[in-house]
Amino acid sequence: MEDSAEKKPSSSSVASSLYSSTGTTKEECERMIQKSFRSPTVKFLREHLEKAGCSVNRNFFKAIECDKQISGGYLREEGILVCSNHMTFQDEVDQVIIHELIHAYDDCRAANLDWTNCAHHACSEIRAGHLSGDCHYKRELLRGFVSLRGHEQECVKRRVLKSVYANPHCSEEAAKQAMDAVWDICYNDTKPFARAM
Repeated sequence: MEDSAEKKPSSSSVASSLYSSTGTTKEECERMIQKSFRSPTVKFLREHLEKAGCSVNRNFFKAIECDKQISGGYLREEGILVCSNHMTFQDEVDQVIIHELIHAYDDCRAANLDWTNCAHHACSEIRAGHLSGDCHYKRELLRGFVSLRGHEQECVKRRVLKSVYANPHCSEEAAKQAMDAVWDICYNDTKPFARAM
């Protein structure tokens, strides 16, 4: 994901930019990350990470250039990485930060979360896709996916499979089986939110 081949995100947001772009510089992306801290949802998630005992300072967030078609990722030891070369608009950065903060929250609250376990990874991706607003109807329309019924769940499933399949420990079949096995419990788990956005 990053310049060094060893750094692989525990979880990653598959790039599906709503807009065609060539991205921004790391410096501009860093400014957009700082601006995202004003988002009520980002503030809410950062506060709940702190309450859960996981400190999240400004160094927890980094802009990097990514070789792969991903928007960003979460690494347990490093924090949240945002792919500057795949970001153009503030809304894209905000969305990545929110999605990855949900992964960080899951990692914080589950002492035994194992990112190499397909079911664990799938569960966090289900929650992040469902709770972050990644699959809001307007976003799906801009991506070219049109469905009048069930669009949100279809979107979450599509994005979960793509992300978990990118995990080197999960085959396509293992990703699907893991997602199906944990779907109900993870889709309905909205912590720290009272309900999904």
